[in-house]
Amino acid sequence: MTEAVAIQSTAIMSGTTRWTQLALGLVCMMSISSPQYVWTLFTKPLGTELGASPAALQVTFSLLIVLQTFFSPFQGWLVDKFGPKLLIGVGGAMSGLSWVSASFATSLTGLYLTYGLIGGLGTGIVYVGVVGQMVGWFPDRRGFAAGTVAAGYGMGAILTTFPISTSLAMQGFRQTLLQYGAVFAVVGLFAALGLKPAPTAAVAHKAEGSGVSTGTMLRSPIFWLMFVMMTLMSTSGLMVTSQMAAFAGEFGITKAMVWGMAALPLALTIDRFTNGLTRPFFGWLSDRIGRENTMFLAFALEGLAMALWLATRTDPTLFVLLSGVVFFGWGEIFSLFPSTLTDTFGTKNATRNYGYLYIAQGIGAIFGGPMASLLHEATGNWASVFGVAIAADLLTAALAIAALKPLRARYPRVG
Repeated sequence: MTEAVAIQSTAIMSGTTRWTQLALGLVCMMSISSPQYVWTLFTKPLGTELGASPAALQVTFSLLIVLQTFFSPFQGWLVDKFGPKLLIGVGGAMSGLSWVSASFATSLTGLYLTYGLIGGLGTGIVYVGVVGQMVGWFPDRRGFAAGTVAAGYGMGAILTTFPISTSLAMQGFRQTLLQYGAVFAVVGLFAALGLKPAPTAAVAHKAEGSGVSTGTMLRSPIFWLMFVMMTLMSTSGLMVTSQMAAFAGEFGITKAMVWGMAALPLALTIDRFTNGLTRPFFGWLSDRIGRENTMFLAFALEGLAMALWLATRTDPTLFVLLSGVVFFGWGEIFSLFPSTLTDTFGTKNATRNYGYLYIAQGIGAIFGGPMASLLHEATGNWASVFGVAIAADLLTAALAIAALKPLRARYPRVG
C-alpha cells in the first residue's frame, strides 16, 4: 500500500463514515433481537395452541440458533462477495417475515419451518455480517465496536418485551407475531440499505488487510480452544434465555410483582439492558487490560451470580436484580470472542472466520434448549440445570487464563 492510500484510508476510517456504519449496524442488530430474546414469552401460548411438550417446543428455539450459526461461514462468504447492503438487507427481511409466516402456523412442523428455519437463516446473515463489518471498520477499537453492535442484538428486545407481553395478553400470539414481524422486516431492510463494505484493505497500515487463511485458522489449536470456550459459555447463557419463563414458574415468580410491575417481564427487560450494556463495556475493557483477563473477570462473574441467583430463587426482587447480573456476565462473549479471533488471525477473512467460530453458539443452543428441558425432566428440578451452567462458566474462566492466554502469547499477532 502506498503512503497516500494509507493516509486516505486512515482518514476514512477515523471520520464520520465508520460511526454512521456503526449506528446502522446497531439498528440492524436490534431488528433481529426479539426472535431469540422474547421467545420465552411465546412458549406457553404456543404450547397450549399446538399441544406441544416443552421439550418439543424448544426445538424451535434450537433451530433458530443452530441455523443462525451453522450456516454463518457460508453467510459470511456471501456478505464478503456480494456486499453488506444486499445480504444484510435480505437477512433482516427474512428475520421479520419469519414471525409473519409463523403467525399462520398450525403445527409444530410449521413453527419449525417459519420461526426456526427462516428466522435462523435470516438472523444469521445479519449477525455475522454486521459483526464482520465492524471489526474491519474499527481496527483500533475492535472490542468496543463488536460489542456495540452485539449490544443491539442483546438490547433490542428492551423496546419490545413489555409491548409484546401486553399484546400477547390482549390480542394473542398470532396477531402479535404478524404485527411485530412486519415492523422488524421493514426496519432491518431499510437500515441495511445504508451499509458499506469495511475498508479492510487499509487496516492497521497493512497491505490488503493482513491475516491468515481460513484453512490455516482451522488448523490452529487456538481456534479450537476458543470454539470450546464459546460453546461452554453459549450453553450456560442459553440455558437461562430459553427456559426463563419455565423456571420462573417453578420458583413462584411468574405471578409476583416487583416495584408495581410483573416480575418476569421486568426481569426480561432488565436482562436485555445488561445483556446489551456488557458487550461494549467488556469490549472496551478488553481493549485496555487484555482479552483473556477480561474473559476471566466476566465469566467468573456470571458463574458466581448464577449460584447466588439459585440460592435466592424464591425472592422476586432478588430474582429480577440477579437475573440482570447474570446476563451482564454472559452477553460479552459476543464482543470478546470476535475481537480476540480477529486480533489473532487478522482482518483479511474476518467475517468468514467469525462465521466458523459462531457455530459454537449453535451447539450451545442444542444443550441450552431441548437438552436443558430433558435434564430438568429427568431430575425433577432446575438446580441440576443451574449446576451445569455454573460449572461451564467457571471452567471457561479458568481456561481463559490458564490455556488461551499462554497460547496466544506464543502466536504471532497478524491482526
